Amino acid sequence: MTDSILSKAATMEIPINSNGDSRTAEDDSLEQGAQIGGSLDEIVGTLPVNMDLQQVMVSGPNLNETSIVSGGYGGAAEGIIPTSSIKDIRFKSRGITPSHSATSWIAHQPGHYPAPSMHHSNSHPSMMSEEAAKGVAVEKFDSVKKWSINTYKCTKQMFSERFGRGTKTVDMELEAQIDVLRETKMKYEHILRLARELTNHFYNMVQTQQALGDTFADLSQKSPELQDEFGFNAETQRLLCKNGETLLGAINFFVSSINTLVNKTMEDTLMTIKMYENARLEFDAYRADLEELSVGPRDAAAMVRIEMAQQQYQIHKDKYERLHSDVSIKLKFLEENKVKVMHKQLLLFHNAVSAYFAGNQQQLEQTLRQFNVKLKPPGSDKPSWLEEQ
Repeated sequence: MTDSILSKAATMEIPINSNGDSRTAEDDSLEQGAQIGGSLDEIVGTLPVNMDLQQVMVSGPNLNETSIVSGGYGGAAEGIIPTSSIKDIRFKSRGITPSHSATSWIAHQPGHYPAPSMHHSNSHPSMMSEEAAKGVAVEKFDSVKKWSINTYKCTKQMFSERFGRGTKTVDMELEAQIDVLRETKMKYEHILRLARELTNHFYNMVQTQQALGDTFADLSQKSPELQDEFGFNAETQRLLCKNGETLLGAINFFVSSINTLVNKTMEDTLMTIKMYENARLEFDAYRADLEELSVGPRDAAAMVRIEMAQQQYQIHKDKYERLHSDVSIKLKFLEENKVKVMHKQLLLFHNAVSAYFAGNQQQLEQTLRQFNVKLKPPGSDKPSWLEEQ
């Protein structure tokens, strides 16, 4: 019995009020149901006093399934309240709705300082990144949509022109100049191809002459009876080799100038012509679309479509006229440049070839000085050891 009394006294000394009240567990067990809003420590106080707190935690009943008697220990069974109701009553008594989480309940306890929330600071950058991603997606979608519509209209116009059902805007004078340019480019490409073949063949011939001259010179030293004859031939081949290198310089300059004229100047003009032809196709496509809408009904929706088609038609008309003017100007300058370049290069080619085969070394060298052709020093075509790595 003495042990029971000591156990009861030890149990009664446990402070169970969360606010630091010094009341004992037995006093709290005598409280009525109106004060059930205490902490869970008050619920523990209603258990038999001879039970150890550790035993209650280990083997005691589940609080969710336990009913609390409003009277003292061993009292009547009236006023049994489920534990879940106690939670609602306790939250309401402290100004917290039951829908709040346990974290909200802790935040209302005395002496509790809530931690700073990072929700708003983190949500703002994330919202901005989401809006930026949405903006990029919308822009891409709009660009793809415009490209699809433009491609459909241009394809439709192209097939209509090919099968004779659509009309085509044609500038006869400009089209004739474009055809002449394309034909001229093909012929100049043929000249360039032949000039390169001549250069390769002539280079091989010069290399053969050089090897032959070296052989003659070697034999002139080893054959005393034919020393003079081998020496004359060696000197002739060396002279031919030197003049051949001079002619190769002139031909290489001719090839380089023709290559620049064909593959840069003419190609640049043809690229502008290609852009002009695409703009002409788009212009005719939107013109046909506007004409098709104009002969249709004139309700409100149709008028909106006609107005949009009119705007697109004007945009592509301005683009077509601008490129039309660019092509005309480039064709004019190209013709002037072509005449100037070809006059110089053809004269150089003629004078150099004539002087070489006539054996006139002075005239050949004078021709290169006249046209400012500089010969590469021997061995300059060979790559350095660093470039070979």
